[in-house]
Amino acid sequence: MAHDWKVKVRASETDGLGHVSNISYFIYIEEARIELFRELITMMDMKEWPFILASASCDYIQQAYFDDILHISTTVTHVGHSSFSLHHEISCERGIIAKGNSVVVHFNFDTQKSEMLPNQWKDILHQHKTTKT
Repeated sequence: MAHDWKVKVRASETDGLGHVSNISYFIYIEEARIELFRELITMMDMKEWPFILASASCDYIQQAYFDDILHISTTVTHVGHSSFSLHHEISCERGIIAKGNSVVVHFNFDTQKSEMLPNQWKDILHQHKTTKT
């Protein structure tokens, strides 16, 4: 099951060529990822934040521009022992703009080590898992 999030491109997210700067896509993906966490796990206290981003990638398909409404669809593609993978698809009325992937690790910041995902979270992530990439 996909989690959907919308973003309106702000002028500050564009570059001198008039299109969305490549770094902005990672910000959009982060925003969508956090909203997914908010919906699925509902744990949003930064003092107790249990995740670290281990990997993030983005493939650019076509340009996006100021004032575009972007739709970010995020799906869980893999659930491991201490991490899970997400696929992100960014689109607008012109079609797919970009595709990205990220790996999120359950992390203990005190010990600086990864930890097993709690079974409750694994169950929730498995319920939202899809094979679409």
